[in-house]
Amino acid sequence: MTWWDGIVLGLVQGLTEFLPVSSSGHLVVVEAMLGVRTPGVVVEVVLHVATLVAVGIVYWRRITELVIGAARRDRGAWGAIGLLVLASIPAGVIGVLFKDWFERVFDSLLVVGVDFLVTGLVLWSTRFKRPGTRVQPSVRGATGVGFAQAFAILPGISRSGSTVAAGIWAGVDPVQAAEFSFLMAMPAIAGAAVLQLPELRGGATAVGMGPLAASFVTALVAGVLAIRLLVRLLARRAFHRFAPYCWAIGIVTLSWALLRP
Repeated sequence: MTWWDGIVLGLVQGLTEFLPVSSSGHLVVVEAMLGVRTPGVVVEVVLHVATLVAVGIVYWRRITELVIGAARRDRGAWGAIGLLVLASIPAGVIGVLFKDWFERVFDSLLVVGVDFLVTGLVLWSTRFKRPGTRVQPSVRGATGVGFAQAFAILPGISRSGSTVAAGIWAGVDPVQAAEFSFLMAMPAIAGAAVLQLPELRGGATAVGMGPLAASFVTALVAGVLAIRLLVRLLARRAFHRFAPYCWAIGIVTLSWALLRP
């Protein structure tokens, strides 16, 4: 992998991890276009860690509030943490149980194309839901958001898109739904990185530390910008406007998968 490949992949990851257009789907398509063949999942892990840091930068005040509140045994803080933990369970369990199957699916452009279309439908559905006023979801709502995150393990299904949409349908204010979605992603991203540590050590040398560093920095900066942009769009009730883009790239991906030699 070259430095240029690393920068492009970092930019794609940083923008699409938080904008509701599926980072995993875009990475599959871009890697196929660039002809990049990375050893194991080392690049994906590095990019996801970069986006994890981006969440920490944007939401450091809320994270600090929760940590201090938990230390002081504040019921509100522990309640919020409990909902985040509850919402993180489905993806963790399903991801571990079906890890090998999900990795095989990542090789299918056909699956990615179909999933892009599904993501578009999920986003478009929020157009018909009046914005809620809840600061955080109920127990039932958090469970629904958790299963939306598990569903988004599939490449082409946007994690931010599906979880924010689930939060909106659970009656949560769109901006607050985004905050819950991104904070909930932190344990999932960190857990995935820990599980892949053996492959990370072996693959880093093969890929090259320079390109990996370029990917990390690019994904981090792009991730921070993408989160701030999405929050502004949610405040303007423009979330569903990402749907046509997902449909367009889904059609292009399907056409490429079906017509390429």
